[in-house]
Amino acid sequence: MKVSVITVNFNQPGVTEELLATIPAIEDLEVIVVDNGSEKDASSQLQAKYPTVKFIRSEKNLGFAGGNNLGIKQAAGDYLFFVNNDTEFTPGLVEKLAEVLDTHPEVGMVSPKIKYFYNKGMIQYAGYTPLNYYTGRNSCIGLRENDEGQYDHITAPTAYCHGAAMMVRKTAIEKAGIMNENFFLYYEELDWGEHIKRAGYQAWVCTDALIYHKESVSVGKNSRLKEYFMNRNRILFIRRNAPFFKKIIFYFYFILMVVPRNVVNYIKAKNYNYISALIQAVWWNLTHNKNSKDLGYH
Repeated sequence: MKVSVITVNFNQPGVTEELLATIPAIEDLEVIVVDNGSEKDASSQLQAKYPTVKFIRSEKNLGFAGGNNLGIKQAAGDYLFFVNNDTEFTPGLVEKLAEVLDTHPEVGMVSPKIKYFYNKGMIQYAGYTPLNYYTGRNSCIGLRENDEGQYDHITAPTAYCHGAAMMVRKTAIEKAGIMNENFFLYYEELDWGEHIKRAGYQAWVCTDALIYHKESVSVGKNSRLKEYFMNRNRILFIRRNAPFFKKIIFYFYFILMVVPRNVVNYIKAKNYNYISALIQAVWWNLTHNKNSKDLGYH
C-alpha cells in the first residue's frame, strides 16, 4: 500500500526541514509539505534539498485542518500519515502503522506512541480515554509519565488518535469526509475521529511505533491564541457531537464552573489578556452557527 506523509508548515522552514531529514526513503512513500500562508515561502529552497517532496502553497493560513485538507486533495496514498512539522520519525514508524491498517480493515486511523523530543524518556501520548460530554474533557493516557515500558506492545482500540501523528485510511476519509475547517486549531482531530467512527471505523494506537514531538512550536506553549481556540473549540466540539441533554448539562457546567475558574487562574498568573480571549470564545459560540467559517479571533 502507498503511504502519503502530509505535514503543514507555517513560518517554520527550519523546523520542517528537521522533520524532512528524519523521514526515511521508503518504497511507495510520498511526502507532501503544505505551506500554510507563511510570510516567506521557503518551498523553493526546501525543494532543492528534497527534490522528491511535493510542495503545496496556500497564500492564506487555513489552520491545521485547512492545511491538511489541501494535502488530502493531492495525496496519492492509500494511507495518509498526518504529522506535525515539529516531529521526528524513528525507524520503522511508517511500516508499523501501515501494518496495522493492512491487517485490520476495521481500523480507520491509528497513532503511534508519542514522546517528548526534548525529554525522550517521557511519554506524551499512548492513547486517549473517551471524552465526557458533560464536561468536554478526557485524558491522555501516559501523559508526562516516564517511559518504563508500561505501555509497550499495545496495538488496540483507543478513543481518539493524536493530531500530531495519525495515519488514516483513505477510504475512511472518503466515507467520513475531510476535516472540519472551522476548528482552525485544536479539537479538529477529535471531531474528525468522531466522524470516522460514525462511518464504521475504529481508532487504534500502536505503541510499538514511536514518534518524537517538540510540541506547540507553532503557537507557543501558552498564548492568547491557544487559550481562545482551546476554549472556543471545546464548546464547538460539544455542539457538533454531543446528544442534546448532555449539551445542556455541559453549557451550565462551562459557564458556571469553567469560566469562573479560568478567570481566577488567569488573574493569578497575571495573564489578563486571556480573559478577553475566553469571553470571545464563549461569545463566538453564542453568536455563530456550529458550521460557521468565521473564526472570530482578533
